Amino acid sequence: MHPGQFTILNTPDDSVLENSIRELLYHAQVLDAMALDSTAKIQLHVGGIYGDKRGSILRFIKRYRSLDRQIKKRLVIENDDRNYNLNDCLRIHAETGIPVLFDVLHHELINSGEGLKDAFPLFTRTWEEADGIPMVDYSHQRKAALNTKHCETIDVEHFRRFLGQTEPFDYDVMLEIKDKEESVLKVLPILASDARFYRRAFV
Repeated sequence: MHPGQFTILNTPDDSVLENSIRELLYHAQVLDAMALDSTAKIQLHVGGIYGDKRGSILRFIKRYRSLDRQIKKRLVIENDDRNYNLNDCLRIHAETGIPVLFDVLHHELINSGEGLKDAFPLFTRTWEEADGIPMVDYSHQRKAALNTKHCETIDVEHFRRFLGQTEPFDYDVMLEIKDKEESVLKVLPILASDARFYRRAFV
């Protein structure tokens, strides 16, 4: 589950924080009501910088530690396309143990120079057995212009290269593509030749 952009744990605004925690609790309660275990996750961005990135990271860590376990067992953080790259999320993980969900498009937009082959061993090790298989958001930039918007339809060759570059790793991939199922159907023939697809899809 992915609460909206106004769910911000490191906000300096107390009312926004209160509403954010209430929103996270609601999502956790829904997953609990569905009798899902701790592999069912709630995906969250770290938040804003507010003129002090280090202070904002420390505030996120402090707030996370004070959350109810009902929320903490499900929460994961995602690298974003503006403020907090993979390395920032890994620093937060080192202090909290929170798993890092990897966003491919966001990593293409802001990173510390590491490619996919470097990034995958870094974020996958943040997931414990109780968290389930690591999760990945996949999209790429629109061909018409370099921007942060998700593409309208999948670039099949880009996806093929992505699978090849991440071949040693097992993960759940979520396609953040505008035409949704149409793109899934386009890449099914590629997935049909990947042993990981059968290992995960039919257990």
